[in-house]
Amino acid sequence: MPGETREYKMTIDPKILRLLGPNLYTNIYYVLAELISNAYDADASNVYIIQGSNCIIVEDDGIGMDYRHGVKKYLNVAEETRKTEEEAYTSKGRRRMGRKGVGKLSALSVSERVLVKTKVEGEHSGFVLSREIGKDGILEGLQEDQIIFSKVTGVHGTAVVMENPRYSLNKTATSIKKNLLKIFPLVSENFRIHIIPESGEELIIDNFDKEMISQLGGLITLGDEYAELSGFFNNEFPEKTDKPLMNALAARTERLILKNKNGDEKEYEIKIVGWIGAYSSTRDRKTTYEDFPDNFLSLFANKKLGEYNILPVVGKNRLIEVYVVGQLHVDLFEETELPDMALSNRQGYKNDDPRYEFVINYVRNQLLEQIVDIRKLYADYKKEGKEKVKLLQQKENEKDLREKVDDFRRQVAVKSAEKIIENMPMGDSDTFENIKAIVEHETNTLLPIVGLKRIIDAEKRKILISHTEADKDLCDIVYNMLQFNNVPPEDIIYTHCENELSRIPDEEGIFDYLRSFFVESYSKQGIFAIFVTSQEMHNSWGAVIEAGAGWLIKVDHKIFNIHGYRPQSPLDVETSWHTTIRRNELLVMSDVEVDRFAVKLEAICDRFGYAKRSRVENVSRIKSYIVVEN
Repeated sequence: MPGETREYKMTIDPKILRLLGPNLYTNIYYVLAELISNAYDADASNVYIIQGSNCIIVEDDGIGMDYRHGVKKYLNVAEETRKTEEEAYTSKGRRRMGRKGVGKLSALSVSERVLVKTKVEGEHSGFVLSREIGKDGILEGLQEDQIIFSKVTGVHGTAVVMENPRYSLNKTATSIKKNLLKIFPLVSENFRIHIIPESGEELIIDNFDKEMISQLGGLITLGDEYAELSGFFNNEFPEKTDKPLMNALAARTERLILKNKNGDEKEYEIKIVGWIGAYSSTRDRKTTYEDFPDNFLSLFANKKLGEYNILPVVGKNRLIEVYVVGQLHVDLFEETELPDMALSNRQGYKNDDPRYEFVINYVRNQLLEQIVDIRKLYADYKKEGKEKVKLLQQKENEKDLREKVDDFRRQVAVKSAEKIIENMPMGDSDTFENIKAIVEHETNTLLPIVGLKRIIDAEKRKILISHTEADKDLCDIVYNMLQFNNVPPEDIIYTHCENELSRIPDEEGIFDYLRSFFVESYSKQGIFAIFVTSQEMHNSWGAVIEAGAGWLIKVDHKIFNIHGYRPQSPLDVETSWHTTIRRNELLVMSDVEVDRFAVKLEAICDRFGYAKRSRVENVSRIKSYIVVEN
């Protein structure tokens, strides 16, 4: 009222302000999130983040505070603001974010002197929050002409001015936006955040960060309300419907028996919704936004950030986890009837609370593993695509080589004939030697035409593991031992291999590949075959055809046989082969056969110049895979 003497008294021990003020928050964006939350609870439609020359202002067009009720309630620090279910909602039906009543002190972490201005229907109030106040708790009041607003023109609103802040905002509005959306994703056309840097144009945030979702290689949504995020997901492999990169799951729910604030046990439903994804790439993500890394998994309650990153808690320090990002919402964390589980710094939760334990166990044991598997799928699909491109290039190179060889033959014949006519007078006694010299000269001159052969040879696979799927256990040992001896997976064809680098793309097929690059090719570099033979292989039409194809293209080969079968021609049955015994699903070898395995493996490495291991190392590694019996 005009002429009224106003007193702004805080009901708190002043020492608390000195203790909490500079230590309650350690990041300017956590402070902004608290002040934005207050604006949300005040039913604001717009919040303005204003960077001044020597201040940071958070201004909103919410209901404001009258002096007799609103301001006095505001200054009653640590009074719980949500005691009943009715108090949990605003007049607009928003579920309140605030609870403890200490978020208002967050600004003191940024500034020793904070101006709070508010207005309601023409009534203006204002005071100065400070870390240093008298024992009586009386704050400095603001004069009427000091209670002015930068953006809010209506009759309601509140502004918090942090003078001479110890923290600063990012220089660009885009960076501020990305940081804010990571910790305060609750924005819409009905609740907009305006970012007004000291220099530059105003930026308005009125929707979720769709760009974050579009940068993912894999996505899992939880709950119907988050399934719509799939519309922003850029699925690079929509044809992979049997193992998709995007899954929309139902909310994860469970019934928990918990003690309420009165100590009574009661059943509650915990519900986890939100999303978790895996970036398609981590390039440039470590340095772009230093305040909040792009690799995080956050927990929210009532749309308010509770803990920014639980990945260090749920993860296993795997390299692939650097791709993980997500935001999970668990409103039971802020249930009014239950004890407050937030830490005093408002940046985490008590880890012994049953609600927290349930969420952590679910994320660690199920959700995180699901998104990691999807990220592996994405990597497989990308590599598979690259292999297809590589294969197409190989075919194109093979075609070029064919054309160049034909051109080479034609030009050698023409040029040689021309030279012979020019330089060979009739009756020359050295006719044969001269003709030979001319042809050799022209051949050497024109040889660069077929220089592509070396490139094609380098791109070809070198080793084929011919087998039937029933013998995959022994094939895996052969494959692992090849890699142990420094044979790159790209040099091997192994159709049932888990490593996609050693598989031929499904559309190509092993026989088409062999025909294209080893039968019809003008580049006659051969492939070396490892035939894993058994009765199962004998009964497998595909494996028999592979053996026949090997005979047709005259491949050198080694035989690794499973006891109970005798290899047959056209394989080289004159040379001793290695034998493994299969007994009760175990693979058994004698010491002699272990050594024979190593000898054959090392011979393959010598053939292609791979840096093989020592005999002792190879024998030891082979024995780690099998049972040794003599």
